[in-house]
Amino acid sequence: MNRVAELGCAVCRRLGHEGTPAELHHPRAGTGAGRRASHMDVIPLCPAHHRGALSGIHGVGTKAWPKLMGFTEQDLLDDTLKLLGVVK
Repeated sequence: MNRVAELGCAVCRRLGHEGTPAELHHPRAGTGAGRRASHMDVIPLCPAHHRGALSGIHGVGTKAWPKLMGFTEQDLLDDTLKLLGVVK
């Protein structure tokens, strides 16, 4: 998980701002009610894109966020796994 956080925010990277400090986001898609993803499936997000009221996945909501951002949690997870050299 440290390696994931060291990658920096996955959203900022897509927007051309690499190296933004990140915290870890556990996507919930496909995990069942009230459960989070495995620690192997985490996405690095800066505080603004994780918890921010205007652009954070938890602030905006998981249904509205892909419409706002133009990509999904799965897209970001795929980016992260590629950077780590993990094939899923």
